[in-house]
Amino acid sequence: MNLFWTKTPYLIKKLFSNYVWNIPNTKNEIFLTFDDGPIPEVTEWVLDILAKEAIKATFFCIGDNIRKHPHILKRIINEGHSIGNHTLNHLNGWKNNNEKYFNNIELFNSEYEKISKKPTRLFRPPYGKIKPSQSYYLRKKGYKIIMWDIISYDFDKKLKSEKCLKNIISNCNTGSVIVFHDSLKAEKNLKFVLPKTIQILKEKGYTFNSIKN
Repeated sequence: MNLFWTKTPYLIKKLFSNYVWNIPNTKNEIFLTFDDGPIPEVTEWVLDILAKEAIKATFFCIGDNIRKHPHILKRIINEGHSIGNHTLNHLNGWKNNNEKYFNNIELFNSEYEKISKKPTRLFRPPYGKIKPSQSYYLRKKGYKIIMWDIISYDFDKKLKSEKCLKNIISNCNTGSVIVFHDSLKAEKNLKFVLPKTIQILKEKGYTFNSIKN
């Protein structure tokens, strides 16, 4: 799914209703998610912000980054956040055969479970691109495929930080799953947008939670 909108259209959610796009609730909860970490330069900053604001979130990690920075994964777990599988090497499901794709997901699990000692059944396909056959297999294995209601485009260096913030706030409502990226590419926008997003949404009466495994 090569999406070019901030808020995922209703029709897309309806067509792909086997995926999680938002999480309806009665507690005014919003679900912040972070893709592509963990890395020291950005993930630790995100964790500091979340700790300061007493917020739980969900991190869709790359297995190779877990291998390189296991201490950061330990911190994510110890601070009570949820973890999701984002493959070992950020594979595009459309461009890889099923055997390679599933193997890469299992390689993530091997790295993750060295530290967590228990599996995760949250999965977010890199780029949001996954074949129907891949989706079917993973869901049969018990995975929840977590997409998003709002994508921040924090990784787009041409997008001004103020515009990124406006796009998020103007499209957010109860149950929204919001995608940020704890990556070097997104760092500039993320460091402007994340604290302000939390502040504004709190002022609007929203609360925050992690996605349950």
